Amino acid sequence: MSRDGAGTATTSGAASASAPAGSRRAAREKKKEKGSFFRELPFLVAIAFLLALLIKAFLVQAFYIPSGSMQQTLELRDRVLVNKLVYDFRDIHRGEVVVFNGLDSFTPENQIVVAETGIRGLLQSISSAIGVGAPGEKDFIKRVIGVPGDRVACCSNGKVTVQPAGAAQPVELDEPYVFEDDRMPFCAAGTGQTSCPPGAEGVLVPEGRLWVMGDHRGQSSDSRFHIDDANKGTVPQDKVIGRAFVIVWPLSRSDVLSVPAAFNGPLGALPAYGLGATPYALGLAGALPLRALVRRVRSHR
Repeated sequence: MSRDGAGTATTSGAASASAPAGSRRAAREKKKEKGSFFRELPFLVAIAFLLALLIKAFLVQAFYIPSGSMQQTLELRDRVLVNKLVYDFRDIHRGEVVVFNGLDSFTPENQIVVAETGIRGLLQSISSAIGVGAPGEKDFIKRVIGVPGDRVACCSNGKVTVQPAGAAQPVELDEPYVFEDDRMPFCAAGTGQTSCPPGAEGVLVPEGRLWVMGDHRGQSSDSRFHIDDANKGTVPQDKVIGRAFVIVWPLSRSDVLSVPAAFNGPLGALPAYGLGATPYALGLAGALPLRALVRRVRSHR
C-alpha cells in the first residue's frame, strides 16, 4: 500500500507540476501570437493603403464638393464616390452626374494649377489619395444634359430641351431637382433672348463631347457660359474621370445619385450602378486575406 501510495503521490505530483507548465506554455504561445500580430500590423496597414491607391486609380475615388453649383443635389463640403470604371464598359448617359477635367475647356489656357513641393506637397498628395484634401482646380462636377448628336437649347415653356439625333422634335426636360433656375436662353446662335427666341435651333453636341450643366442653374458656370468657344461649351468625353454615384459624407446626407426621371422615356437613359464601397474598405478587405495567407505559409514552415 505504501508503494501504491508512493506511486499515487508521485503521479499526482507530476500532474500538478505539468498543469502550471502547460498553462505557462499556452500563455507564452498567446503572447507570441499577440506580438506577431503587432509586428505584422504595419505590413497590413501598408498593404491596405497600397491596395486603396490602386482602387482609387482604377475603380473608385472620393471627391470633395467645393462650390454650390450643384445645389441642392450636392451641397458644399459633401463628399461623393466616383466610379472610374463604368465608362470603360458603356457610354455616358444623359442625366448622370460626372466629374471631369476641365483644364482645357472650362478654364483659361493660361491658368496654372500650382502643385506644392517638399513636405507640403507630400501631405497634399496623401490627403488627396484618401479623399480629404482640397479639390483640384481643374476638376469639375456637373450633370450631363446632352450627348454626341443631341441639340440642346433653352427655353421652351421655360424648360431646357434636348433633341436627339434623328428625333423630329425636341424633348422638354422636367427638372424638379434644379435649384434657382435662371432660365438663361441659349441656342446654336449664342445666348440671350434676342439670339434665342423660343423654337431656336439648339447647340449641336459634337462627336466625342458632352453638354453639361449644374443643378444650381443661377450659380453654375457650365457649358452655357462657354458657348462662344470653338467647341460651343462642350467638354471632351475622354476627360471624364467617372460617374458620381453616391454621397458618403456627411452621413445625414448619404444618398444614391440616380438618373432623374426626366431623362427616361423619350430620351431613354438607362440607370447605371457604381461600386458600393470606398477604396479603403476594399483595400482592407484585400489586405486581411493576404495576412491570413502569410500566417498560413509561416505555420507550415
